Amino acid sequence: MTDPATTAALTGRLLAMADDELILAHRNSEWAGHGPILEEDIAFANIALDEMGHAAIWYGLREALTGENADQLVFFRDAGEFRNVQLVELPRGDWAYSMLRQYLFDAAESVWLSQLTASSYRPLAEAAAKIATEERYHLRHTSLWLRRLGLGTAESHARLQAALDALWPYAAQLFVPLPGDTALMAAEAIPDPSLLHREWEGRVRLFLAECGVRIPDGPPRHPIPRTEHTEHLMVLLAEMQSVARMDPKAEW
Repeated sequence: MTDPATTAALTGRLLAMADDELILAHRNSEWAGHGPILEEDIAFANIALDEMGHAAIWYGLREALTGENADQLVFFRDAGEFRNVQLVELPRGDWAYSMLRQYLFDAAESVWLSQLTASSYRPLAEAAAKIATEERYHLRHTSLWLRRLGLGTAESHARLQAALDALWPYAAQLFVPLPGDTALMAAEAIPDPSLLHREWEGRVRLFLAECGVRIPDGPPRHPIPRTEHTEHLMVLLAEMQSVARMDPKAEW
């Protein structure tokens, strides 16, 4: 990337991708020791670690372009400076809620990564190919859980439907264009988010119908810019950043 405007746009997109992974990883880590069975406790903890690793990859690509230290971005920004979607910052909820959120996110990542592997910016394409391998496991894992919940007992079905009613309005934010995306699309660095949104929604609607749950009716929620956050992010960051902020000059 030699054009300054395109480089700036790419750093913004990388920051959003990294923040999504970081905040979701933190939310998933809250299940450690609380999973429904021991095997799942371990499996979901590993997924959280994977998401943290993916965040590190995206932050690392951004650092290579800007020189800004990833740890400084993670631990010393306030909530208003984060660019994650609201979907990932919402409280963990029950097991159905967390599994559905992970599925919606994984399905979105699947369509994003499959296209980013063809990015004209080779570091981005190579990172997408690496991450896509792990994300295929994540999507398979959460898909199995949604089938189990949706087609299981009356209570498990009701919990999954309640989770879908609550989370569906937030999911479209995963495809809201960022400032500078037009330049990135022109440079063939990223795909058109609107096309990915249609592909994602087609896949997700079909799969959720197979799980026996219904997409909520009503008009879609107005697209939420990534600069707007809920109060839940401030609480999450207060916990996540507390140790680092005790002594900002400490070396770990």
